[in-house]
Amino acid sequence: MKTQDAKKRELLDGLKDGLIVSCQVQHDDPIYTDDMVVKMAEAARWAGAKGIRTNSPEQIRAIKEAVPELPVIGLWKVWHDDTDVFITPTMEEVKAIWDAGAEIIALDCTKQTTHEGTVAWDLLEQAKKEIPEAIFFADVSNYEEAAHAVEKGADIVAPTLYGYTAETKDISEPDLREFARMCRDFGDDAYMMMEGHIYSPEDAVKCLFLGAHSVVVGSAITRPHLTAKRFTDLMGGLQDNWRNAERAKH
Repeated sequence: MKTQDAKKRELLDGLKDGLIVSCQVQHDDPIYTDDMVVKMAEAARWAGAKGIRTNSPEQIRAIKEAVPELPVIGLWKVWHDDTDVFITPTMEEVKAIWDAGAEIIALDCTKQTTHEGTVAWDLLEQAKKEIPEAIFFADVSNYEEAAHAVEKGADIVAPTLYGYTAETKDISEPDLREFARMCRDFGDDAYMMMEGHIYSPEDAVKCLFLGAHSVVVGSAITRPHLTAKRFTDLMGGLQDNWRNAERAKH
């Protein structure tokens, strides 16, 4: 069942049929500047976006100060060589995101093993108990993980990590048929959002038609170096796949 908390429902209902822009920048990105994520967020607000998704307490605070009227989905990417789990992997990151001011906390809810030796999706229950006021956004990679996230009480579920796990690592396009099945089966119990591999407004509209509550778009809007690389890779015969750059650890 979707949350019955009036405050949470008001925020989540305000995102319906809207665009959420993922405003993230890493220190080794060619577009990096200290205020780049703020400019991204201000541009998203100007365009009519209904929310922001961003990485790290530092960037969350900067965006909340600049565009306080837009709700923030916060996460914290932490990479380790022994695991593919990198989105908000422990309670330390969960608490830091909440303290930074994010209304919504995104975390890895796949069945992968973390650097700490736990199963990633086990963190959701712990986080909900420790911060019951927060809204939790489950990043999954397949139907099974979506079902588990809904069962454990995720407020939002999205196939964010489709293409980022061992089973799906060679995927570069969204699986709209599978997303439609998730919306059909879980839409009454969680807010289903689409995130991952959406590169055009037309694809975003398709997702709304299939049942998405909202659509999150990042690289196609806020990472022009990756957009340019999609062109050069295809025009050069795919001698160097841009997806490797998108998946790179920082």
